[in-house]
Amino acid sequence: MGEIVLIRHGETTWSATGQHTSVTDLDLTDTGVAQAEALAPLLKGWNFAAVWTSPRKRAVRTAELAGLPVTAVKDELAEWAYGDYEGLTIEQVHEIDPDWTIWTKGGVGEGGESAAAVEARLDRAIDEAAALLDEGDVAFIAHGHSLRVAAARWLGRPALDGRDFTIDTASIAALGFEHGRRAIARWNLTAAFAHPE
Repeated sequence: MGEIVLIRHGETTWSATGQHTSVTDLDLTDTGVAQAEALAPLLKGWNFAAVWTSPRKRAVRTAELAGLPVTAVKDELAEWAYGDYEGLTIEQVHEIDPDWTIWTKGGVGEGGESAAAVEARLDRAIDEAAALLDEGDVAFIAHGHSLRVAAARWLGRPALDGRDFTIDTASIAALGFEHGRRAIARWNLTAAFAHPE
């Protein structure tokens, strides 16, 4: 059986500053470009039957720079929509609501997305990808929170459990099997890269 390979996009200006980024369509920084290019050798061990990205530029560009030909752009892989907290850091959000986390309260206000909505769309992506695993591996090039939810859902757990996984920019994880049971095969693998001068 193949694996679902989770690839978080490279660095953007907002990921570098800790700003919540979902619908804002940012490009990669120079560091993000270097990170994405450095993924290519790490991905050579997989045989991709499909390469799917989020519709956001940062995900599509990461796939291209990593040498992965995109076979489909999937809305299901978009980042968890933060709503009113888009563009804010966690410190700024906590000035408004000291108890807020995306995991416990979801997106807030207009455009904010609930945990149930994120679970439902990632379940659709996982089900579609699982049907292809006899043919090879499937790449999901997407975002920090959505990929963490994907990992939790692969294991049959709620979106809330995604908080137990950390995932760096331009990192790789793999959802696979052990003795026929769903398991996390690899997590948060990153490549060493030279920081641009």
